[in-house]
Amino acid sequence: MSLRSTRTATRLGILAAGGALAALTVAGPAAALDGSNNGHPPVYKGRVTAKSGLLLRDAPTRGSRVVRSEPYGKVVTIFCKTTGDTVGRNNLWYLLTDGTWAWGAAHYIANIGQAPRWC
Repeated sequence: MSLRSTRTATRLGILAAGGALAALTVAGPAAALDGSNNGHPPVYKGRVTAKSGLLLRDAPTRGSRVVRSEPYGKVVTIFCKTTGDTVGRNNLWYLLTDGTWAWGAAHYIANIGQAPRWC
């Protein structure tokens, strides 16, 4: 193989690898929904940071009915996030799936790993 053809092959290999990486970056979130979790959305986790515990509600608003509460430090399962009333300069709320479906202010839940998807 000549020096010129070796350089060309190297450049084509780098180009192909870059294209594959770009395709994985774009397809990654969709692939997580389709392949690794058997068509189910990924599981998101968070830890309750409210010292006195976190009140969980039936809607993403401060005035909605309290469904239950979770203690400080508890690891909770998050289904998705949406916007709602602002709590501590944060208007995100997480829909939790532990036991009953209920909304918790994201201000008081620290993400463990990836941030939740949008509802």
